[in-house]
Amino acid sequence: MTSAELLEQYGPRDSMEYDVVVVGGGPAGLSTAIHLKQLAAQQGQDVSVVVLEKGSEPGAHILSGAVMDPRALTELFPNWQELGAPLHQSVTADEVLFLSADGARTTPQWLIPECFHNHGNYVISLGAVTQWLGQQAEALGVEIFPGFAAAEVLYDEQNRVRGVATGNMGLGKDGQPHDGFQLGMELLGKYTIFAEGARGHLGKQLIAKYQLDAGRDPQSYAIGIKELWEVPAEQAKPGLVVHTAGWPMNADTYGGGFLYHLEGNKVTLGYVVGLDYANPWLSPFEEMQRWKTHPSIRKHIEGGKRLGYGARAITAGGLLTLPKQVFPGGALVGCDAGYLNAARIKGSHAAIKSGMLCAAAVVEALAAGRERDELHAYPSAFEKSWLHEELQQSRNFKTWFKKGNAVGALMTGIEQWLLPKLGVKSPPWTLHRDKPDHAFLRPAEVMPKIDYPKPDGKISFDRLSSVFVSNTNHEENQPAHLTLKDASVPVALNLARYAGPEQRYCPAGVYEFVNKDGQDQLVINAQNCVHCKTCDIKDPSQNIVWVTPEGGGGPNYAGM
Repeated sequence: MTSAELLEQYGPRDSMEYDVVVVGGGPAGLSTAIHLKQLAAQQGQDVSVVVLEKGSEPGAHILSGAVMDPRALTELFPNWQELGAPLHQSVTADEVLFLSADGARTTPQWLIPECFHNHGNYVISLGAVTQWLGQQAEALGVEIFPGFAAAEVLYDEQNRVRGVATGNMGLGKDGQPHDGFQLGMELLGKYTIFAEGARGHLGKQLIAKYQLDAGRDPQSYAIGIKELWEVPAEQAKPGLVVHTAGWPMNADTYGGGFLYHLEGNKVTLGYVVGLDYANPWLSPFEEMQRWKTHPSIRKHIEGGKRLGYGARAITAGGLLTLPKQVFPGGALVGCDAGYLNAARIKGSHAAIKSGMLCAAAVVEALAAGRERDELHAYPSAFEKSWLHEELQQSRNFKTWFKKGNAVGALMTGIEQWLLPKLGVKSPPWTLHRDKPDHAFLRPAEVMPKIDYPKPDGKISFDRLSSVFVSNTNHEENQPAHLTLKDASVPVALNLARYAGPEQRYCPAGVYEFVNKDGQDQLVINAQNCVHCKTCDIKDPSQNIVWVTPEGGGGPNYAGM
């Protein structure tokens, strides 16, 4: 049954009204909610705020490297140390390595660009920081609804956003209600803020509806694949931050690795591959497993135990791809808009800062008695902020790498090392991109096949054992949340022209082609999905659309 038919038969939906509805309980959404309460209290206002989080709890779906710049957190909570924020391990050393198949070249410290210097930053679990932010938000009176996925944007008669509806519960795989069926609930607000993370399901719809990306470069994404390890005490180097370029990527494909030593003999490491790659035979998951076998990486984790695994799309386009952040009735914050600084490999500080800037605009509007208009004060404040200045300096970063890794490395050195030493804050030139990531894929027959080594079960692993340690779970008797606009496209186009790239770019084994009764067909194992959104981004015909599953489903990351 369609949503409209369900409403007609079982409706109307229950509704709750708030001053502000925040969609997404990550760093951006929670910081928006927190700062709303802080500013309102300072002005003697009482602002009601609710945060919807599709994960089982704040932090359950959060995945990041992560090295955190505490600048924005310090603005949000100047006393964050006294409040017990889980930033325990400061960075003690930076290494930047250029890998070949059998060796590594270490970049001298004096040549490391400023964007890769992490003095004053912290190696963290962003999931733990997000849990802590949730606690601070609740202490300020923010209502948080975990396990509730916002599935639909609601509009008023004037085409303004008036809130969201959560997904229906209790639908079978055939889309029909079964015992325990329950309609979603409407959460209505004077303003609705979307903080869903990279390639947000509803954010994507809003960008299209209001043409927020008109005149902007197409957004660029990467997939980040991460593991958490416990290593022998003698191998632990708390605070060491390692970044790598080169092998196993070829000279034309954007990618690189990270390895960070946490406290407690823990090591977090991962690999990032730009989703504008051309070769459909490439598998980001397999590249990450292969990268770990390099002697410069293996030495950090050999003899250790893998504790966790996850994957997530990353917005990497920067300032030139940032859409208009506001529309009638709401705004985009964090990676739903695309504030991550790919040159620094950091987004949490940008997420927090964008949430704070948005919150200030909302409080100003509410104090003036306005509602559901465009929060022009938010983008205006962003343009005057240190975040805008930071993104301005790195605006060309990803586009340079489309000219090859050698050119990208050279120009990163010039823009991020040489120019700052000359007192130039922003490059005097600007590069633009004109194609989205999915348009770069080339036919399989003209690209070289890649033979990946079999996993050894000690350093490298297969997909299914990896999904197991991500604690991913979905209610199996529900409609697949990985939907196809046209069911014939996967075989007729993707398999025929690109050798079925979805079975390689998905890091969780969701997609597989099988031959049944002499007919090729695509099988979608939706229960494996870790919500990375890669398929929604990279599918060459944009035929796959990721929608929200029942709330609470998906990964349940611990310590990530």
